[in-house]
Amino acid sequence: MNPTHLALAQQPADGFAGWAAGLVDTMGGPGAGLAIALENLFPPLPSEVILPLTGFAAGQDVLSLASALFWTTLGSVAGAVALYWIGRVFGRERMHRIWGKLPLVKASDLVRTEEWFARHGTKAVFLGRMVPIFRSLISVPAGVERMPMPLFLLLTTLGSLIWNSVLVMAGYWLGDRWDVVETYVGVLSKAVLVLVLVAVGAYVTVRLRGRGRAQHRRTS
Repeated sequence: MNPTHLALAQQPADGFAGWAAGLVDTMGGPGAGLAIALENLFPPLPSEVILPLTGFAAGQDVLSLASALFWTTLGSVAGAVALYWIGRVFGRERMHRIWGKLPLVKASDLVRTEEWFARHGTKAVFLGRMVPIFRSLISVPAGVERMPMPLFLLLTTLGSLIWNSVLVMAGYWLGDRWDVVETYVGVLSKAVLVLVLVAVGAYVTVRLRGRGRAQHRRTS
């Protein structure tokens, strides 16, 4: 592996992209895997930068395409397992105690969420690995609900492999235009975030209106 290959083309010079490029240059596939593992643990780190950049590096013969897919998927699974164990150690009882102290929520809300996860958790973990923002966070409730580890590993590996393959291959085929992927996935991430904020806002509004009506009935 020649660590100068990326520099011969369009290597990012600074910022997060520069840091990720440096890892791939220096360590090859394991560097890409480390970057993705950290991205899973810290969702603000953008996979839409790391994965296309790794594909671009594969196109420059810094590492093989198979190595790029293997190490980034391994990194995704490693990060997801760490979050799974955080959720598992945290546990349901502690979650219920904290939930009960939060404003504008009811214990029944959490119970319904748990029931939903019991019915749809396999689809949520698998598909969640392909949704920006949720791809990291979905591992925590899987741990809280103690999803069997073999099943969690299988779903996480398959979902991660699909997501990683799409973005790595995009970077591989786009070459020095790999950053186009970041633009489009960034728009998707913002759309997901807006939908989450709208859902939270609607939930809070409904709760406040319900509380206001209850207080009105008590005083009338």
